[in-house]
Amino acid sequence: MPKTERELAFLRDLYITEDFTRRFTELADKHLSLASAESVLYLNAGTGTHCIALAEAAGSETAIFAKCENQELLNIVRDKAAALRAEIDISTGDFNDDSFDMVIADGSLVPSENIAEFVNEAARVTSPGGTVFVMLPTAGSYGEIFSLLWEVLLDQSSGSTENAANELIGAIPSRSKLEEIAKATGLEKIEIHIANEIFEYEDGAAFAAAPLVTDHLMPEWFKGSSDERQSDIMSKLSALIDSEDGDLAFRFSVKATLLKARKAYVN
Repeated sequence: MPKTERELAFLRDLYITEDFTRRFTELADKHLSLASAESVLYLNAGTGTHCIALAEAAGSETAIFAKCENQELLNIVRDKAAALRAEIDISTGDFNDDSFDMVIADGSLVPSENIAEFVNEAARVTSPGGTVFVMLPTAGSYGEIFSLLWEVLLDQSSGSTENAANELIGAIPSRSKLEEIAKATGLEKIEIHIANEIFEYEDGAAFAAAPLVTDHLMPEWFKGSSDERQSDIMSKLSALIDSEDGDLAFRFSVKATLLKARKAYVN
């Protein structure tokens, strides 16, 4: 039975924020400073952990705004902000063009096919001369999973197996593709920083039970497929992990990437 948005929001707060999103925000923290920003927007604030930390560090001279992906996540962020007395204007609505000195956008859970649109949205609401930060995985991520998925799909004797596997791999933007996307949205002075992050699970069952996998990766990679097919793929993937790795833990890597750029002035 599919989980509700409320259930997914709580699971994200309990597991994905700390285990996955944190890898991206720690990279961002090495390269951003709010010192010169009077207004900051955090796009895709998730469950608010990083946004609230930035608000606490920024001080009263910087106005912090946050946009959440849905109402359930917004409720969690509001409760956290209230408990910590963090001053953040939180919403799920849209903002006007050229509104913020700085935009921090968490694309770590954004579907790969939507990344160009997501970067464009971050650039749109940034003031000319303002700074844009976008966090996301880039090419080379999940390679260990894709290798095993290819075997699982091949075993299902599907004529489109090779295409399906290649599409999953090819959809994740490369460094050069990300630069191309950024330039097309009017960004300049582009910097790209990458950290290789390792995720480890005790065995196939632990991997298959992880909310990151069951509630995000698999539903996105196989959206449109029936619940039965997704369950079958996951069951076979879990068994293959145990067969391949034996008593060893299963590990996969993610290229946690930070795009930093300035929005160009219009001549």
